Amino acid sequence: MPEIRTILATDCGSTTTKAILITKQDGSYRLTSRGEAPTTVEAPFDDVTVGVTNAVREVEELSKRKLLDADGKVAVASKDGDEGADLYLSTSSAGGGLQMTVAGVVKAMSAESAQRAALGAGAIILDVIAVDDGRKDYQKVERIRQLRPDMILMSGGTDGGTINHLVELAEMLVSADPKPRLGIGLNLPVIYAGNKDAYPAVEELLEDRVSLRKVDNLRPTLERENLLPAREAIHELFLEHVMQQAPGYGKLSSWVSTGIMSTPNAVGKIMQTIAAQRNITVLGVDIGGATTDVFSVFKSLQGDSIYNRTVSANLGMSYSICNVLMEAKAENIRRWLPFNVSDAELRNQLRNKMIRPTTIPQRMEDLQIEQAVSREALRLAFEHHKSLARGLTGVQQTRTIGEAMTQSGTGLTLVNMMSLDMIVGSGGVLSHAPRRAQSALMMMDAYQPEGVTLLTVDSIFMMPQLGILSTVQPEAATEVFERDCLIYLGTCIAPVGAGKEGDACVTVDVGGSSTAVSYGSIKVIPLGFVTGEDGEPQRAEATINPARGFDVGNGKGRSRTVTVTGGLSGIIIDARGRPLTLPADDPTRLRKIKEWMAAMDIPVDAPNA
Repeated sequence: MPEIRTILATDCGSTTTKAILITKQDGSYRLTSRGEAPTTVEAPFDDVTVGVTNAVREVEELSKRKLLDADGKVAVASKDGDEGADLYLSTSSAGGGLQMTVAGVVKAMSAESAQRAALGAGAIILDVIAVDDGRKDYQKVERIRQLRPDMILMSGGTDGGTINHLVELAEMLVSADPKPRLGIGLNLPVIYAGNKDAYPAVEELLEDRVSLRKVDNLRPTLERENLLPAREAIHELFLEHVMQQAPGYGKLSSWVSTGIMSTPNAVGKIMQTIAAQRNITVLGVDIGGATTDVFSVFKSLQGDSIYNRTVSANLGMSYSICNVLMEAKAENIRRWLPFNVSDAELRNQLRNKMIRPTTIPQRMEDLQIEQAVSREALRLAFEHHKSLARGLTGVQQTRTIGEAMTQSGTGLTLVNMMSLDMIVGSGGVLSHAPRRAQSALMMMDAYQPEGVTLLTVDSIFMMPQLGILSTVQPEAATEVFERDCLIYLGTCIAPVGAGKEGDACVTVDVGGSSTAVSYGSIKVIPLGFVTGEDGEPQRAEATINPARGFDVGNGKGRSRTVTVTGGLSGIIIDARGRPLTLPADDPTRLRKIKEWMAAMDIPVDAPNA
């Protein structure tokens, strides 16, 4: 197989198409150029390849390398290696991404498993239909008919279990006669991942009405969940049905070296690759204008790595910013501000952002309000993620039938903040914050990491391209992710526990010097990079001695020695306690917010400050 030296990758987003060029230099892969252009999936162009060509042309100009042929198509690398690309890959969320409806027998079991399978494959869930979801049958039929999803995932019953309920779901689909969002006259793809014994009856009802595909049962037994076959089928149907109907994707499919992957699915791939290669647990977020995606790789009780993804389709920083206000309430947003603002003024500010989604903050006050909203959007999306990232995901776990019936979800949440090794933040408000310390503080406030956690951000959101690259060239994806994508903010040390302000909380010994931090405070110990900010971060051994009643991972009052990683903010000792509680009275709260920002070297200037 010839050596791959030049890789071109594009991500066709809903508004912007981004292209990156990766080349092998001195034996390692590095990002060399990046370009972007408006996505052209809608009128007047109705051809996604126009935006791709425009973005690649910008990369051509910056890299001085010819990448397009005379027809405007991405060229294959020439024999001398001076033109074209050895590998061309693409991801896409243009045209609204992959939109799905899932259906199951029991809402808290098979329907929840179907939801996890679809979310993990990069889908946006339009609705969850279940026999026991509380709606009348005619309401479910009306809802299925109105949604026009790209595909439906149908599940329910253990193998050898219920048949009647699955036939009932199939009859609902017959009555609804759902049509796909794209492709006039085509049958809607339906993936059947339920009781194998019920499939003949379901097939008899649906075979001429939908494009039916059978895969292994999502829940073959009550104690086991098997998501991979359904996720693979979703990805295949996304390529075969959804992508082929979107304007210009047929042409783009003939250009790429491998299939087009949905953007969220690709981001999940790079998260899983990094977690596997480093053998760590990872929490990632992509906060956009309309939605917030949360990705995680945590360990099960058996020690297996389990990947989960959720999308909060109503939480974002522009189009959906008023949904954040509605869900979080004004007082929860206002509590993060270093100045007083009325509810009416806050509401008006956010409504202005919603109707002018492309504007950016012009004043310090505007920036601080936007970052306060982001804390609540991140917090709410994380709560949603924890509710779905539960046990039984891809592993076998024994419980009694009585426990299964009484639990609201399928097991306890897998999200264990004390065992979390790294947080990766992405999206405009985190990746493009004026000061990187602001990104660190936003993630600390929203996620409240416990023990010892490395904080990072994606510099220019190239994770989708690196995700699809990791499926064919993991070495290149990892090298570029480490050197050009990931920005190290530093390590957060956060003892769990509560106390009184000013009481002893934790002492951290690094490099022969000792730093004591009292409860309610933040302190930063400088620890940067070996060779400049784009070089390798410094690492040091730290001994953490929590006060009695506080835990940093070894139990209350027990010390812990770990290797900490530096970054732009260094070692951040967050002694505000967990769970984090802000003072109830305004004067004290304002004083503490300003104190914490000053500790992180974040400017506080604002009206009435």
